[in-house]
Amino acid sequence: MSEVWYFAYGSNMQADTFRGRRGVEWARAMPVRARGWRLVLDKPPLLPGAATSYANIVPDPDAEVLGVAYHVTEHDLAHIELTEGVAIGNYERVAIDVTPLADPAASSFRCWSLHSTKRAPELRPSERYLRLLVCGAEEHGLPAAWIAWLRSHPCHPESAAEQELRSHLDEALRALRPGKKEPR
Repeated sequence: MSEVWYFAYGSNMQADTFRGRRGVEWARAMPVRARGWRLVLDKPPLLPGAATSYANIVPDPDAEVLGVAYHVTEHDLAHIELTEGVAIGNYERVAIDVTPLADPAASSFRCWSLHSTKRAPELRPSERYLRLLVCGAEEHGLPAAWIAWLRSHPCHPESAAEQELRSHLDEALRALRPGKKEPR
């Protein structure tokens, strides 16, 4: 099966989320920069009524977003898109060019990522969700200034209702995991 690059900028940067919650194994991971995109934390939840927002990238010619490029199978990319709700319009696939942080002079390469046009600036991420972004950024060695910027975002404690909903979503995601992985 062929492999592709996937650019993660939100909770999928964190290994436990990507491997555990999403069930994705990767061949390689590297910290990267995507110029022409800006990270925002105002994507509304898939299910209405929750007060938590999520990470998203929006085009901005004067900005850049840092994240993690994962080398995954096309099967894994399809699974990521399934669990992120691409088929029902929660996100859409977008091709972006990234450059490795370890070698800024290196050539850029193409990644698939997810982006949404849905925005809700009045919403804030939960403390738990923001911790996942910070943890993922730290795991992959993103710069301290980026991590400080992530930590600076206003957030709110996760409510009991959000915790319960997350537990049901986690159960549903476990059920969607492929039973047998395609060999690399």
